[in-house]
Amino acid sequence: MPSCVERKRTQQRRALRLLVDAPEGMTETLVMAHGFNSELLVDLCIAGLAIAKVECMIAGGARLKLFA
Repeated sequence: MPSCVERKRTQQRRALRLLVDAPEGMTETLVMAHGFNSELLVDLCIAGLAIAKVECMIAGGARLKLFA
């Protein structure tokens, strides 16, 4: 049975593969819809493997947090 650390690493790898396939980035909501939680996203950002940024989107002028 995989340890907690191994499961977390597997989740991180899955999230990174998802982000690699989205060169323009993804919204936080979409990343979470794929089953990833905010703690995992924060860990990836702290490790320098992902970037969270707020961008103004054209649709309705809403500001969305994007992960790249």
